[in-house]
Amino acid sequence: MAETKDVMEVQSQTQKSWEEALERESWVAPLVDIYETDNDYYLNAYLPGVTKENLKIKLEDEHLIIMGRINFDEAVNRKYVLKETETGNFYRSFKIGDSIDESNIEAHLENGILEIRLPKHERIKPRTIEIK
Repeated sequence: MAETKDVMEVQSQTQKSWEEALERESWVAPLVDIYETDNDYYLNAYLPGVTKENLKIKLEDEHLIIMGRINFDEAVNRKYVLKETETGNFYRSFKIGDSIDESNIEAHLENGILEIRLPKHERIKPRTIEIK
């Protein structure tokens, strides 16, 4: 079994624990785009209302887990004129294989969009073999 490694783990001290929130609050899957370049995979998750302080990303048992917390009470008590989205915190899990260089994963959150760069291991990158 793979060793658990936290890539980024930030938790607000004034809110309920992540475990308590998982049990008691509503969770929805964020919209995600995943694309690939020669050297990396990129995962963009759309997390409106989530701040860096309320975001948790971890690697556990070959899964990349994204959890984003919103101000749940504020979101539920708004007087909506139009509401097309589900209300809830964000949770999504992705199985990743051994083709990812786990030690060099990077994450960046800006304007509600989380971008995670998942670098490919050198052994799977395309290469040209010289003919002698």
